[in-house]
Amino acid sequence: MDLGLKGRRAAVAAASGGLGYAAAKALLDEGARVAVCGRDRGRLHAAAGRLGGDVHPIVADVGTPAGAAGFVEEARAALGGVDVLVTNAGGPPAGDFASTPVEAYGPALDLNLMSVVAMCKAAVPEMRERRWGRIVAITSITVRQPAASLILSNTARAGATGFLKTLAREVAGDGVTVNSLLPGSHATDRLRSLADDLDEVAAGIPAGRVGDPADFGACVAFLCSAQAGFVTGAALQVDGGEYAALL
Repeated sequence: MDLGLKGRRAAVAAASGGLGYAAAKALLDEGARVAVCGRDRGRLHAAAGRLGGDVHPIVADVGTPAGAAGFVEEARAALGGVDVLVTNAGGPPAGDFASTPVEAYGPALDLNLMSVVAMCKAAVPEMRERRWGRIVAITSITVRQPAASLILSNTARAGATGFLKTLAREVAGDGVTVNSLLPGSHATDRLRSLADDLDEVAAGIPAGRVGDPADFGACVAFLCSAQAGFVTGAALQVDGGEYAALL
């Protein structure tokens, strides 16, 4: 299936590894031109080399609103515009209520909420003017099913989901869709940093395995496609059936 992404200009945040890298790869495979960012220049350029295609590496830290907005502006300069925005960032440190100081919440909100707001603020006006745009936010299944050991992520990503839903309704009439994907357990460095045994993690997933980042990337590409133009305001879990509730 041709997803109608050939020649589209995409900015994919935090794409030197993990799910961001998978999203960038899927968009490149569909013929998009892609700008990717990461904090570590060496790791970022190595990832860009593996990605191949029309990829533009940009050193940027989306952990602050200024860095997040700056990435979109640099992507626009490199590509000549931004049609597709994939927001993404690493997760804040693990911890529960008792172990997490108040001072830790501000940086977590900047990383997983305000970075999303800032990137959208930088990208959406152009999309509305053009009357076509796609925003896909990579958040977490913890939005639906909070993890006891990830209170910072639970808090910040839930806020991002509220922002994205509100934005989706505001810009739908301008041809801009806004959706989020809620990954469960995928075989990424982030998961390996949180879990000692991936086989043990897989045992708790109905699909019987942890997710393949490439499959997740394909979901991103579909939501960015021409065919997904009537899908907006959705928060879709990609988790192998791990989320157990009805709604």
